[in-house]
Amino acid sequence: MEKVKARGIKDYVLRWPPLLPGKLIKRYQRFKADVRLRNGHAVTALCPNTGSMLGCSEPGRTVYLSRHNRDNRKLKYTWEIIQMPGSLVGVNTTVPNYLVKRAIGDGKIKELEGFEDLCTEVKYGKNSRIDILLENGEEKCFVEVKNCTLVENGVAYFPDAVTSRGLRHLVELQRQVKKGHRSVMFYLVQRMDAKKFRPADHIDESYGQELRKALFRGVEILAYDVYLDLEGISLRAPVPYEL
Repeated sequence: MEKVKARGIKDYVLRWPPLLPGKLIKRYQRFKADVRLRNGHAVTALCPNTGSMLGCSEPGRTVYLSRHNRDNRKLKYTWEIIQMPGSLVGVNTTVPNYLVKRAIGDGKIKELEGFEDLCTEVKYGKNSRIDILLENGEEKCFVEVKNCTLVENGVAYFPDAVTSRGLRHLVELQRQVKKGHRSVMFYLVQRMDAKKFRPADHIDESYGQELRKALFRGVEILAYDVYLDLEGISLRAPVPYEL
């Protein structure tokens, strides 16, 4: 568990290491992707994304990899970005938690201002961990962050596959509201071409139903997009949601 003073974090922008362009050959075994670099060499990269990556893993797309030379790394490359017709898209699911944490600390999310302490990966509920726990004395705010990469016709959707884990998180957040705490479902859209956010009922109807129930019972919903280029990524602006 990491604990920091929420108001003391500066510079919430994440800067990429040098990126290598290539063409995606295929994604497979969930965490692997074969990519042909511009020099013609084919490499296998780590795909740091547990989702289906629906619409963001088509062979032939331009992708960008970072390279890591640590001895304990089995795969020296990490897939960071894919170029889609409307936007670059960040595929690394470790990025949203980092961006949201830094943005909260820098006072960039007005809905989450006023908390003295910020903790990450805190155990709560039944065998769950909350991404971010904000505290101000006895006041607590539980923030669950979800990575959103699926955009269709200007609409950002979550999830991109049936998610029992995501469903469980909604249930746990409702329990915290019942205990008198704030609970926030935060959707981070890792691209720049979304006009609004909706639950993906056409993919996981149960998740959409539970999200509406959670909102009715007091769970707050926030959706933000990012500014993303080949230099770095940062939180940009709220995206309106429709349920």
